[in-house]
Amino acid sequence: MNVASQSAVFGRRKEPHTVIIARGDQIRHFTIRPWLAAFCGSALAAIVIGYLLATSYLVLRDDLIGATTARQARMQQAYEDRISALRSQVDRITSRQLLDQQLMETKVSELLERQSQLSLRHGRLGPILERAENEIATPPVPAAKPDEHADATGSIQPTAYTVASLAAPLASNDTRPFSLWSTRADPLPSESAADRADKLFVSINNSLKAIESQQLTRIATLADNAYKSADAISQALEAAGLPVDSEFEKSDVGGPLIPLDSSLAFDSKVKELDEALDALDHLKKEARRLPLANPAPGRSVTSPFGVRTDPILGTAALHSGMDFRAPVGMPAKVTAAGLVVKAGWNGGYGRMIEVDHGNGFVTRYGHLSEIDVAVGQKLDAGDVIGKTGNSGRSTGPHLHYEVRHNGEAIDPLRFLTVGKKVERYL
Repeated sequence: MNVASQSAVFGRRKEPHTVIIARGDQIRHFTIRPWLAAFCGSALAAIVIGYLLATSYLVLRDDLIGATTARQARMQQAYEDRISALRSQVDRITSRQLLDQQLMETKVSELLERQSQLSLRHGRLGPILERAENEIATPPVPAAKPDEHADATGSIQPTAYTVASLAAPLASNDTRPFSLWSTRADPLPSESAADRADKLFVSINNSLKAIESQQLTRIATLADNAYKSADAISQALEAAGLPVDSEFEKSDVGGPLIPLDSSLAFDSKVKELDEALDALDHLKKEARRLPLANPAPGRSVTSPFGVRTDPILGTAALHSGMDFRAPVGMPAKVTAAGLVVKAGWNGGYGRMIEVDHGNGFVTRYGHLSEIDVAVGQKLDAGDVIGKTGNSGRSTGPHLHYEVRHNGEAIDPLRFLTVGKKVERYL
């Protein structure tokens, strides 16, 4: 079978590619297989593609680096903005805390200063209140409020609050601001620690104001009571026609109202109370110098002062004193402080004692059975000077009592009546 017949039967056969190289007399030929051609083509294509990619990278590298740098810069700027926002929020929270702390420290300082002033006032009030208690009858101490208590001296004291207790509400939430790491609005609770501290400060401040008000009211009440007692003593002495030497009088006053702060008001009230107590003390001393006491308390009067029928002669005569029914040996007491100027037998008085009380006032005690004092002896009101009896011109045992002013006899009943009225003030 020939080639033509083979082609007709099997089709056209592909022949391998042959490369013939002729050089002079030398001829070389190379047969290129299909797979080798495919491999060489693939390698060449890969080299070309690599070359093109490398060239593209070198051309576009700057753009890629710039884009990457810009993206990193944008990310860094975003982080810096977030950090700045967080720092600003932390600064605001810290500033608020510092402001709250400063306000709290200021309020605590004010409260401590006011408490110190109240302590100083209490120290000043101690002696003057003790003096007032001895001089005048004071009203009962008002009941203490729930946030107050009364001390042993009767003055109102506030419940103890310490700086630590005031700062506790804030200290319990110290870590809260540092948990707010967010740039969004974070609402605060309806009532913060500062609000609770403010309420506590207001409560304590109201308590201190109430104590100051009670102190001023108590002082004013004591001053009014002192002036009322002094007026009562003065009016009783003046009504009886007895001399009153008072240098302290509350005159009618007036003028515009100029409010004072608490310290000036306290000083003014204390000064007023001092003046009232001085006035009362002065009048008490004046009244105690007068023979206002009863020389024979509980004993009936057998013969008053004035004109009477003489018990011995039966004729009208002036009785210069008062006679008190008293058995022999009953203690006779002096009716006011004074100095013994006579002590012995004195005619119709029998055994008699005369006591000088100053300002021209003297008292006489007659018909005594015993004399227990000596001339020149100083006496206090109520001292026993002797014993009653029936000596001298007398019809029976009794005590003859006289009051004289500048040598003139005065009805002792005037003094005894005044003594009854002012007894509770003395």
